[in-house]
Amino acid sequence: MKRRGERRRRTLAGQVFAVQLVVLALVIGAGTALVVVQTRRERDDATRTQVIDVAVTLARAPSTLAAVRGPDPSAALQPVTETIRKATGMDFIVVMAPDRTRFTHTDPTRIGKPFSGNIDRALAGETFIETFTGSLGSSIRAVTPVRDDGGEIVALVSAGVTRARIGDQVEAQLPAILGIAAGGLLVAIVSSLLLRRRLLRQTHGLAPAELRALYEHHEAVLHSVHEGLLVFDADGERVQVVNDEARRLLRLPEGEVVRTDLPESLQELGFGAVRDEMHVTTDHVLVVNQDVVERDGRRIGTVVTLRDHTELRDVMGELDSVRGFADALRAQAHEAANRLHTVITMVELGHTRQAVDFATAELELTQSLIDRMTGAVAEPAVIALLLGKVEQAAELGVELTVSGDTALDSTDPLTPNEMVTLLGNLIDNALDAVGRDDDAWVEVTVRNDPEGLFVRVADSGRGMSEEVFTRATERGYSTKTDHHGLGLALVRRLVTRHSGELRAVRTPESAVVVRFRR
Repeated sequence: MKRRGERRRRTLAGQVFAVQLVVLALVIGAGTALVVVQTRRERDDATRTQVIDVAVTLARAPSTLAAVRGPDPSAALQPVTETIRKATGMDFIVVMAPDRTRFTHTDPTRIGKPFSGNIDRALAGETFIETFTGSLGSSIRAVTPVRDDGGEIVALVSAGVTRARIGDQVEAQLPAILGIAAGGLLVAIVSSLLLRRRLLRQTHGLAPAELRALYEHHEAVLHSVHEGLLVFDADGERVQVVNDEARRLLRLPEGEVVRTDLPESLQELGFGAVRDEMHVTTDHVLVVNQDVVERDGRRIGTVVTLRDHTELRDVMGELDSVRGFADALRAQAHEAANRLHTVITMVELGHTRQAVDFATAELELTQSLIDRMTGAVAEPAVIALLLGKVEQAAELGVELTVSGDTALDSTDPLTPNEMVTLLGNLIDNALDAVGRDDDAWVEVTVRNDPEGLFVRVADSGRGMSEEVFTRATERGYSTKTDHHGLGLALVRRLVTRHSGELRAVRTPESAVVVRFRR
């Protein structure tokens, strides 16, 4: 059994329909009443004009003057006035003497009796209209004088229509008026039903309280969720919903947002589903997901969510560096164990001199590289990175060298961590570019010169065209697939943040060059 609140639940469409129907009924009822009143007023005005015309026309007729002067005015005038009365729709036409004596009347028994209306203004020469209750009931009547050739008033004419006849005339028009009102009400009901049906479809049958709660929850979610949210329209060009976090992550302007306001890589998302795709903007590293929303087999919008992985990527970058150092140390420990085993075996075999020479040569080679790095680079983190990458490259069969003009006394304007991120990603990208090619090599140059900080990583690969390089520094990559190329996007973010220059060259060898000017 439904609860009482559920039984009384009224949808927004139902409430709008009920209110609209009541309002329309009241408006149509009031309009009908006004039409009836206006029709009555118009009939009164028309009657006034008509009674004046009949009375004046009869008063000015020569036959009327002649009949009044004749021996029997009633016998001469009664048939004429009755004929005119019937033809014009008057209820009475009375011709009387100045002393009120009737010469004619609709009721012949009243001929010769005094007229019961007002005649003073007519005796003064004026034609006037009045509403008066006489022998036939309330009526609208006109009274006008009959003058002789000398202008003397010799008789009066009064013509009138009873209010009852006017009421009958109005009532005769009521069916048409009510029919029109009923038709208008029917049209109003049909249009209200159509509007109700449309509102039901658009509001999904929700009640106002449910719509209000839905809106409040919508606003609460938008402003409290810690992921960026973008909801595109069916065309995928205009953003219908954007929350505060999305505006912060993408630096979106206040007000309306369109696709062209988004970073370039997000503009190229398309309309299909996207899962955990990595995108790099100027300030953030974002994991992007996109889903298409469909209803009844048609697309109604696209939802894009953004998760900020900037700090996580920075930590992962540092972790990658530490892992690289650990791998390098493990490789060095493995090599050291092999060399130590070789030295011990040579001593056991009695080749003491050869054992000393072998150990000394290996120590000098390693110490020479460390001394050169320490003398050229002042930042310990960068030294450790370069030494680790040398060992990593050696394991891959790639010769990684640091150019002779490398001289880094400061990482400004970068922090040491940013410098490690920049160099580490450029070297990794170069190692990926040369692959397992024979005679593969990578050369790193880092120096401070009068113009600023200069970084160059060259390799024996084929290099990238300007178009491919630009795309590689901007596009997004799925976190569930190979991250190849993401490093260049991270480098571009770092370079842009510090207003640096980033470019790829292919002559005399392929290289990526970064410049931070003072």
